[in-house]
Amino acid sequence: MKYKYHKIPVSDRLSNRQVFAKRHLIAGARLSLWLLTGLCLSLVVSVDKVSAQNNRMPIFSIQKDNISWPRFSLNAAGSMPLGGGDIGLNVWTEQGDILFYMAKSDAFDQNNTLLKLGRIRIHVSPNPFVHTSFNQSLHLQDGSIYIKGSVDGRPVTLHLWVDVRHPAIHGNLTYDHKGPSNLNALITYESWRDKDHTVKGKQNNQNSYKFGPQGIILMKKDSISTGYDQQTGGRILFFHANGDKTVFDVTVHQQKLDSVKNELYDPLKNRISGGLLCAPEFMALSPTAGTYLSTPYTGYRLGTRKPVAGFSFHIQLSSTQTPDLTGWVSQLKQSIRTGSQVSQDWAVTRQWWQSFWQRSFIDISPDYNTGDDSSPKRAKDSSGYRYFTMGRNYQLFRYMLGANAYGKFPTKFNGGLFTYDPVLVDSTYPFTPDFRNWGGGTFTAQNQRLVYFPMLKSGDFDLLQSSFDFYNRLLKTAELRSLIYWHHKGAAFTEQLENFGLPNPSEYSWKRPPGYDPGMQYNAWLEYEWDTVLEFCKMMLDARDYNNTDIRSYLPFIKSCLSFFDAHYQYLAEKRGARTLDGNGHLILYPGSGAETYKLAYNASSTIAALKTITGELLELPDTLLDKTDRDYVAGFQKRIPPLPLTRIKGKEAIAPAITWARINNQESPQLYPVYPWGIYGVGKPDLDIALNTWNLDTNVIKNRSYIGWKQDNIFAARLGLARQAFDLTALKLKDGPRRFPAFWGPGFDWVPDHNWGGSAMIGLQEMLLQTAGDSIILFAAWPKDIDVHFKLHATRQTTVEAWLKNGKLSALKVLPAYRQKDIINYLDKKPAAGQ
Repeated sequence: MKYKYHKIPVSDRLSNRQVFAKRHLIAGARLSLWLLTGLCLSLVVSVDKVSAQNNRMPIFSIQKDNISWPRFSLNAAGSMPLGGGDIGLNVWTEQGDILFYMAKSDAFDQNNTLLKLGRIRIHVSPNPFVHTSFNQSLHLQDGSIYIKGSVDGRPVTLHLWVDVRHPAIHGNLTYDHKGPSNLNALITYESWRDKDHTVKGKQNNQNSYKFGPQGIILMKKDSISTGYDQQTGGRILFFHANGDKTVFDVTVHQQKLDSVKNELYDPLKNRISGGLLCAPEFMALSPTAGTYLSTPYTGYRLGTRKPVAGFSFHIQLSSTQTPDLTGWVSQLKQSIRTGSQVSQDWAVTRQWWQSFWQRSFIDISPDYNTGDDSSPKRAKDSSGYRYFTMGRNYQLFRYMLGANAYGKFPTKFNGGLFTYDPVLVDSTYPFTPDFRNWGGGTFTAQNQRLVYFPMLKSGDFDLLQSSFDFYNRLLKTAELRSLIYWHHKGAAFTEQLENFGLPNPSEYSWKRPPGYDPGMQYNAWLEYEWDTVLEFCKMMLDARDYNNTDIRSYLPFIKSCLSFFDAHYQYLAEKRGARTLDGNGHLILYPGSGAETYKLAYNASSTIAALKTITGELLELPDTLLDKTDRDYVAGFQKRIPPLPLTRIKGKEAIAPAITWARINNQESPQLYPVYPWGIYGVGKPDLDIALNTWNLDTNVIKNRSYIGWKQDNIFAARLGLARQAFDLTALKLKDGPRRFPAFWGPGFDWVPDHNWGGSAMIGLQEMLLQTAGDSIILFAAWPKDIDVHFKLHATRQTTVEAWLKNGKLSALKVLPAYRQKDIINYLDKKPAAGQ
């Protein structure tokens, strides 16, 4: 097969050796100038810093960002997120009934669909929620939802919350009444999985079969029963049980790994996902049936035994792997939280959310008066409102990420825990609420990293652990792939990864040429894209720098990911000829890939930047973390990494995507990955002009520029110091989404709510306000000085920075630990970058 190779024109490029030499000859001069400029600038702003230290810092209140709705929602698209621990609810009020979907981060079925655990409907009679007094509000300060109404002029409130430390949902309705109790209520568990269902066509996009189902794909029915006992009252038990054989077994056989099957991690076998709903004042009633939107369901009902003045209910959820169904049910019943335990759990949950909001925040236009949400006078087209909503929506999306603080599995980029009926996203998808595009147990690294990178500057280090552990427990699987397929060391991770560590079977391809390398995906987008795992290596190293996180358990993973490139590309070179390195002693990174865009690339700049950065950060570790043997190996490997490929565009030096490539397959700009995430170029760093030339002159970079979905151009602009461009792109990302809840963006390229849309928005906003270069902490590196902002963010060396910009001046500054104040550089008065 012949390809048209896109080579850098001879007249407009330097050889690798020339580029390498030129960069190192001028690096000293540029670095000296940069350090001198930074020193002078530090002296200039020192007076402002002292003045700012003497000003009183305003107090940030998260309550101003609460969401309040004075009217019903039409359907689930108008739902409000509620979550904690690793549970997410979509809550809405429709025609006086309160409904919510339940989701848990590890509720995978046998086909690797991430299941909803059902829908709850609450109906109260007489109905307090059909009056003008109705209000549904999300209280961010304690992470809960209050739904208010009235009966006979007396207030009625339903309080919903999710326990952060236990997998439990709690609801409590109170009625401030006089006289006899007169409320009756129904709680209905609505299930669309009450019978076996054959999954056909595009509906398979919700599972790991996607566009390549093998035979009949069956979603087996759930087990659901109602009952009553004196201790817990009415109860509904519901669960979905996987059997011994799942899509894991199908994938292992497809990818010729049966010989090591028992050594591979399998999260699907015998997994039971479900829960137990208990309502003390209720008894079991006969079931009902209905259709919600396009999906038929059976309703399993509990009703009050007599009129009440209020009631409570509790739902305990569980998703575990066990062949003992009876034991699972028994343990679930024993885990129900009751009485004083619930009160204590609420106090812990409330305190957790209060602490969460004290970690960090970004409040734009702090003096903007949000006013009454229902007022027609609210000027939503004003600049003040647009600026305020950027900060508010940043907080709202961070709340959504906080809902999966302690899940065993990471937050999914394609909807997280908050997906809902797909027909409300795309009218051609009349599927069940279990549906999401791009799979339930499939994790795509380039999307997932945008969900997790913002947690460093937001200080949400506990949330990072699920993503780190996800990769770490798949290390053996990745190393076995290298050993079985190619007989060399190192961890072979792919871009699109199942939760059991193998490539998605359909993306791997069922229609493969005879004799094709079984370790390779036969896929035009994903072939040779090995380097995306390195971004999670960087996150792990950064977590130590930001938080002093103990990363000893992750170091074998990081070293194995690096050694794969060293071993695999020497292996490939040896298959082609007599030499494993090029004439300069460097690895020949071919075939490679510049993201999913520049395919069959030779020395892709994104891969080289990743390898240089990770090896450099490893070598900075103390001897207690990196012994002499490992240090010598990493240092030697670092010397084998080729230089970044550069080119010339209109006579100016710029970063090339690679030395050469066969085709352009997608619309990413990996030639700017050396800017972000790898941080080789940027504000306060040498050779910024090279990166700016790439941004300003590369026609593909310009063509691909956008704010939609996972596009990260706002982050590039921020890292390059382009304040106005970064702000405009980030403002578009953070504007109110098209659904009632403002942070339900998408679908973009993926699904709703689009979590890599929100994550890239968060990162861009953070980078505009705070960046680091060496020990320097750069404030307002890409922030328009005419927009007021109050923020608290985290920086390297376990530092927090709180700053208040008002009327173009740094009005207050607080840096902890205090000795880091000397490292602050205020870029507010710097000269605008080229192209600004």
